[in-house]
Amino acid sequence: MITATAQTGDIAEIAREVENLGFESFFIPEHPVIPIDFKTVPPYGGGNLPEHYGRWMDPFIALTVAAAVTKRIKLGTGICLLPEREPIVTAKLIATLDVISGGRVVLGVGAGWLREETEAFGVNFLTRWKLLRETTEAMRVLWTEKECSYQGELVKFPPVRCEPKPVQKPYPPILLGALGPKALQRVARTYDGWCPAAGKPESLKRDAATIRKLAAERGRDPKSIRLEPFIAPGDDGISVDDLKRFKEAGVDRLILFSQRDAVRMAHGRALEVIRRLAPTVERAQHV
Repeated sequence: MITATAQTGDIAEIAREVENLGFESFFIPEHPVIPIDFKTVPPYGGGNLPEHYGRWMDPFIALTVAAAVTKRIKLGTGICLLPEREPIVTAKLIATLDVISGGRVVLGVGAGWLREETEAFGVNFLTRWKLLRETTEAMRVLWTEKECSYQGELVKFPPVRCEPKPVQKPYPPILLGALGPKALQRVARTYDGWCPAAGKPESLKRDAATIRKLAAERGRDPKSIRLEPFIAPGDDGISVDDLKRFKEAGVDRLILFSQRDAVRMAHGRALEVIRRLAPTVERAQHV
């Protein structure tokens, strides 16, 4: 995953290098704003939020640049804070990117942890999970129906025409980025997969089994739910042994991300980071 800021470098050059090195996907995170003097404690601990979080680019514009100069890599958000976006405009934006890229969009989404940021958009922090679900449901309607309407508690609109429709059918995959028992239930109920910030393959395997069990109880095909965690790589990427363990845990995609590399990329060293991690691609081909 690339932390895209004005100092990161040429996004087109970086995306081309990611594809040339054989990586499967290109993810960009989102924080539209960082409130001044916020009090919320970052979920990963460590005290202060890294300064570069306040400089992140809009992920969809950056991914559009990447789409224009690549042919193969998937283009993902890691993660998009849907409660801070208007559903109709966002659905059209995503569908447009899917058309331009030839059907390569992957959406990691979340409700957000930074209360003051959520509230800056006029959103009630306590109802953000419901807003996330309704926005997800509403976008799927906008992507699949000729005359689209949605009547939720928080998201409502009358019949409208919304085009283009995505290339991917029925729509681009939407993966939930969240942790905890409620997150597993939410994935099983609504989402196409799970993209947590994860640690050990064993815990991922256990939680994925829980999600699939819950999904089956809801009448969903448990095999359809994807497992795509964010994993912090070592200095030279991920070892063959760890790749095997993640594969045995049922992981479909590994998204490489660490706070240390995020700082480096945000300050202009993205090419250095992705080249350093490139051996993981070759190792994965033999797992």
